[in-house]
Amino acid sequence: MISKEQITALVQENGFDLHGVVPIGKSTTFPALETWLEKGMNGTMQWMSREDTVEKREDPHAILPNAQSVIVLAFNYTPPEIPEELLNDPSRGIIARYALYDDYHDIVGDKLKRIGEGIERAHDGLMDWKAYVDTGPFLEREWAQRAGLGFIGKNSNLINYQVGSYLFLAEILVSIPLPTMKKEENGGCARCTNCITGCPTNAIVADKTVDARKCISYMTIEHKGEIPEWMRPLMKNRIYGCDICQEVCPWNQRKQDAVEKSDFLVRADLVAPKLESLLFFDDESFREKFTKSPIKRAKREGFMRNVSVALGNWKYADAMRLLEEIIEKDPSELVQEHARWGLRQQ
Repeated sequence: MISKEQITALVQENGFDLHGVVPIGKSTTFPALETWLEKGMNGTMQWMSREDTVEKREDPHAILPNAQSVIVLAFNYTPPEIPEELLNDPSRGIIARYALYDDYHDIVGDKLKRIGEGIERAHDGLMDWKAYVDTGPFLEREWAQRAGLGFIGKNSNLINYQVGSYLFLAEILVSIPLPTMKKEENGGCARCTNCITGCPTNAIVADKTVDARKCISYMTIEHKGEIPEWMRPLMKNRIYGCDICQEVCPWNQRKQDAVEKSDFLVRADLVAPKLESLLFFDDESFREKFTKSPIKRAKREGFMRNVSVALGNWKYADAMRLLEEIIEKDPSELVQEHARWGLRQQ
């Protein structure tokens, strides 16, 4: 059997900051997911309520029938500080910190493959394994907490008492029993409600419960239709994702150096870009701009919808000119509707 030391070496060689190993079993937080889905808090993310994916979240053996252990990993992406004058400039768009890099699904996925193959070699290929990095129906935060990687905050994020919550979680299910590697859980939210009171749209409706239908991150990435008018002014200039509940969290206020990893570097052109530079009237130009970027997930239409809302919140002569250009040139009625709303705000 591969040793704890060998597992740790494989993990560290591939740039992960936290890891743990625990026996696999049924989920203990699944009832909370059922309640969340019953209340429709998944919004238009219907894939979350499909019978096959629900079954896999409840019991990972539906993913890998002979699974015995799970390696849970976290990759820290603590970003560089973005100057306040850029964050507060309404002529610029704010992109969630994780999307300032190339797509983590590809980068972290390659690392998981190397770890899985390393463990497989150590067992002469006599094992099955399955890896996910936010790419499959696995309740990763629960298993990360079980493995001692952190605690679940009131904003529903996994938070580590040393590095905070700017973490990509990943996991490898294996068909062999691995030595348990688990740290004691440290930290908690106590009486702090910064994330709840700091969320401009009141999306955190209860402790550890986020209603996606009120969440700026969901609305600017996953949701493909109209953004409710009540929410548009509250988005300000956030055009892809939202970090507010992490920005106000005390566990992220501790002085930390920005993470610099050779295969994971910030794309300078995505740090508070000028809204005027983000007009894409055809899919080809959008794909070219966001090659290798997770921003592709919003698709051109969704991204231009978001930009139109940000321009509407800018309330400046240049914004009017750009919104008129969108109405004239954009082929999407959805985008045009949001641009017309933006003009009405001027």
